[in-house]
Amino acid sequence: MVKSSTNVNFKLQSLRKENNMSYEEVAKRLGICKAYYWQIEHGNRRLYYDLALKIAKVFEKKPDDIFYDYYK
Repeated sequence: MVKSSTNVNFKLQSLRKENNMSYEEVAKRLGICKAYYWQIEHGNRRLYYDLALKIAKVFEKKPDDIFYDYYK
């Protein structure tokens, strides 16, 4: 079962847009396909810890700044 959190989805989308990045660019930096990242950003895929760390690094944030509400 995929846990959906609109707040996290909005944060990911906002961060991507603030950094003028496409789905494809973020996915490339993460080493995943564009479709997989799109599904994460839209709450259709489960987000694993190691990928959450990579996403935070791409956006130069601490993981808690992005994902804390998702996991509490």
